[in-house]
Amino acid sequence: MGHIIFWAIVRTALLIPAMWALYGVVDYRYWWWMVIFSVAAIIIYPISIQYRIFIEENKEIIEHTLCSTCKSFDKTAVICMKLDKHPTLKELPCEGLEWEPVGNENEQKEIDI
Repeated sequence: MGHIIFWAIVRTALLIPAMWALYGVVDYRYWWWMVIFSVAAIIIYPISIQYRIFIEENKEIIEHTLCSTCKSFDKTAVICMKLDKHPTLKELPCEGLEWEPVGNENEQKEIDI
Protein backbone atom coordinates (compact mmCIF):
# COMPACT_ATOMS: atom_id res chain seq x y z
CA MET A 1 0.00 0.00 0.00
CA GLY A 2 2.95 2.30 0.62
CA HIS A 3 3.95 2.25 -3.04
CA ILE A 4 0.54 3.68 -3.95
CA ILE A 5 1.05 6.63 -1.61
CA PHE A 6 4.66 7.09 -2.71
CA TRP A 7 3.78 7.33 -6.41
CA ALA A 8 0.85 9.64 -5.65
CA ILE A 9 3.28 11.99 -3.89
CA VAL A 10 5.72 11.79 -6.82
CA ARG A 11 2.98 12.56 -9.35
CA THR A 12 1.77 15.46 -7.19
CA ALA A 13 5.29 16.85 -6.91
CA LEU A 14 5.61 16.79 -10.70
CA LEU A 15 2.14 18.17 -11.35
CA ILE A 16 2.40 21.25 -9.10
CA PRO A 17 5.36 22.85 -10.96
CA ALA A 18 3.79 21.97 -14.32
CA MET A 19 0.51 23.66 -13.38
CA TRP A 20 2.39 26.61 -11.96
CA ALA A 21 4.28 27.00 -15.24
CA LEU A 22 1.00 26.94 -17.18
CA TYR A 23 -0.50 29.60 -14.92
CA GLY A 24 1.08 32.44 -16.88
CA VAL A 25 0.43 30.89 -20.30
CA VAL A 26 -3.22 29.85 -20.03
CA ASP A 27 -6.17 32.10 -19.26
CA TYR A 28 -7.08 32.01 -15.56
CA ARG A 29 -10.58 30.56 -15.98
CA TYR A 30 -9.27 27.72 -18.16
CA TRP A 31 -6.30 27.14 -15.88
CA TRP A 32 -8.56 26.02 -13.00
CA TRP A 33 -10.28 23.50 -15.25
CA MET A 34 -6.88 22.20 -16.35
CA VAL A 35 -5.84 21.79 -12.71
CA ILE A 36 -9.03 19.91 -11.84
CA PHE A 37 -8.80 17.54 -14.81
CA SER A 38 -5.05 17.06 -14.36
CA VAL A 39 -5.44 16.10 -10.70
CA ALA A 40 -8.21 13.67 -11.61
CA ALA A 41 -6.32 12.13 -14.52
CA ILE A 42 -2.76 12.14 -13.20
CA ILE A 43 -3.26 11.55 -9.46
CA ILE A 44 -6.71 10.18 -8.53
CA TYR A 45 -7.34 7.77 -11.44
CA PRO A 46 -3.97 5.96 -11.14
CA ILE A 47 -4.48 5.67 -7.36
CA SER A 48 -7.82 3.94 -7.89
CA ILE A 49 -6.32 1.54 -10.44
CA GLN A 50 -3.32 0.72 -8.22
CA TYR A 51 -5.58 0.16 -5.19
CA ARG A 52 -7.83 -2.20 -7.16
CA ILE A 53 -4.77 -4.16 -8.34
CA PHE A 54 -3.44 -4.32 -4.74
CA ILE A 55 -6.75 -5.71 -3.48
CA GLU A 56 -6.96 -8.29 -6.29
CA GLU A 57 -3.37 -9.48 -5.76
CA ASN A 58 -3.82 -9.89 -2.00
CA LYS A 59 -7.45 -11.02 -1.81
CA GLU A 60 -6.61 -14.69 -1.33
CA ILE A 61 -4.02 -13.92 1.37
CA ILE A 62 -6.45 -11.68 3.24
CA GLU A 63 -9.35 -14.13 3.08
CA HIS A 64 -7.83 -17.63 3.06
CA THR A 65 -4.69 -17.78 5.19
CA LEU A 66 -4.09 -18.45 8.86
CA CYS A 67 -2.52 -15.00 9.15
CA SER A 68 -5.78 -13.26 8.29
CA THR A 69 -7.34 -14.59 11.52
CA CYS A 70 -4.41 -13.52 13.72
CA LYS A 71 -4.61 -10.39 15.84
CA SER A 72 -1.14 -9.29 14.65
CA PHE A 73 -2.19 -9.21 10.98
CA ASP A 74 -2.82 -5.83 9.35
CA LYS A 75 -5.12 -6.25 6.35
CA THR A 76 -4.46 -2.78 4.95
CA ALA A 77 -0.76 -3.48 4.48
CA VAL A 78 -0.93 -7.31 4.33
CA ILE A 79 1.75 -7.61 6.98
CA CYS A 80 2.33 -9.41 10.27
CA MET A 81 2.79 -6.56 12.74
CA LYS A 82 4.47 -8.82 15.29
CA LEU A 83 7.29 -9.99 12.99
CA ASP A 84 7.13 -7.13 10.45
CA LYS A 85 7.01 -9.55 7.52
CA HIS A 86 4.59 -10.04 4.65
CA PRO A 87 2.84 -13.42 4.51
CA THR A 88 2.42 -15.28 1.21
CA LEU A 89 0.19 -18.17 0.22
CA LYS A 90 3.10 -20.59 0.56
CA GLU A 91 4.88 -19.16 3.60
CA LEU A 92 3.67 -17.79 6.93
CA PRO A 93 6.13 -15.49 8.73
CA CYS A 94 5.88 -17.31 12.07
CA GLU A 95 5.01 -20.70 10.56
CA GLY A 96 1.86 -20.62 12.69
CA LEU A 97 3.75 -20.81 16.00
CA GLU A 98 2.95 -17.27 17.16
CA TRP A 99 -0.61 -17.20 15.85
CA GLU A 100 -3.16 -15.58 18.18
CA PRO A 101 -6.83 -15.44 17.27
CA VAL A 102 -8.60 -12.13 16.87
CA GLY A 103 -10.85 -11.45 19.87
CA ASN A 104 -9.15 -13.79 22.32
CA GLU A 105 -11.37 -14.56 25.35
CA ASN A 106 -8.61 -13.61 27.82
CA GLU A 107 -8.37 -10.15 26.30
CA GLN A 108 -12.10 -9.63 26.68
CA LYS A 109 -12.01 -10.64 30.36
CA GLU A 110 -9.11 -8.26 31.05
CA ILE A 111 -11.04 -5.39 29.47
CA ASP A 112 -14.20 -6.17 31.50
CA ILE A 113 -12.32 -6.26 34.81
